[in-house]
Amino acid sequence: MPEKVAILISNELRRDIFDDASWESLLRVAEPVLPVAPGPVTAEMARDLLRGARACITGWGSPALTANVLAEADTLGLMAHAAGSVKAFVSDALWEKDIRVTSAAPALAIDVAWTTVALMVLARKNVFLLREHIRQGGWKPMPGWPSGELYGAVVGLVGASNVGRHVIRLLDGSGARILLYDPYVSAEEAARLEVKKRESLEDLIRESDIVSLHAPKLPETYHMLNAGNLALMKDHSILINTARGALIDEAALIELLRTRPIFACLDVTDPEPPAPDSPLRTMPNVLLTPHLAGCVGSGLKRLGAAAADEVRRFLAGEPLINEVTREMLPRLA
Repeated sequence: MPEKVAILISNELRRDIFDDASWESLLRVAEPVLPVAPGPVTAEMARDLLRGARACITGWGSPALTANVLAEADTLGLMAHAAGSVKAFVSDALWEKDIRVTSAAPALAIDVAWTTVALMVLARKNVFLLREHIRQGGWKPMPGWPSGELYGAVVGLVGASNVGRHVIRLLDGSGARILLYDPYVSAEEAARLEVKKRESLEDLIRESDIVSLHAPKLPETYHMLNAGNLALMKDHSILINTARGALIDEAALIELLRTRPIFACLDVTDPEPPAPDSPLRTMPNVLLTPHLAGCVGSGLKRLGAAAADEVRRFLAGEPLINEVTREMLPRLA
């Protein structure tokens, strides 16, 4: 008899993140137990759904798996998270019950990395400023804003996260020279990644033509880019943030962008969305996008496929691909 798998996401979200193939793959190995009411799954609903379940699938809008929610989840062995960060969804009670956790963050990272590299290419070519220049009757070149390529550029990555590592792979063959700042990455690991490690953020910023942020939002990364180190950016360099807005002191960034020929591509801000009167909304040397670097539209299907595969692996006794342990949490987004 198939094992029960509790689906702790709304039916609306389930239809968004599972395509027919991934849902059918789940049906082949398990019996999904679905919420009967529309809208997000509440703690009370989750408690009922988890009764007798061997695994569960969580995602955006799921309740945290607290002691109360897990009170009758005596058979639960896996939480497969069909989204990125698990921090808001796990609890001490979950770890104490030896429930394993996986995350679809690496699947989510794929689209973030592609978006990041696309922004690098287009910003380096000066496409965003040229668009307005052409609308106003100009053509090329645009005075004061040269166009270029990734070939020969120095790309500085802040953080060897899932996204950061995928950006490294995508840049292979581009001709760019890649620098990395990440205090948790050794020189030996950097060499395996084929990047040059920098021991200080300041050195990376000073050398880079493109600075791209891929660090988690943690107390120690709050405003890691500030007035002091932002001032080290080269003229005509590019800042890309597809990570978290809180990594940048936005007041300092706005002042920099007002006074220096630097371009910023910001998919995330702090707060989010930015205030209606935020200068970031109107500055000509800013491309502002509404937190869409990650999975949107068809890309959401990656999340369901990743969660379904982890459930299949768990039930078959195979190694999990993207397991998250309690010890990893302090360093994760």
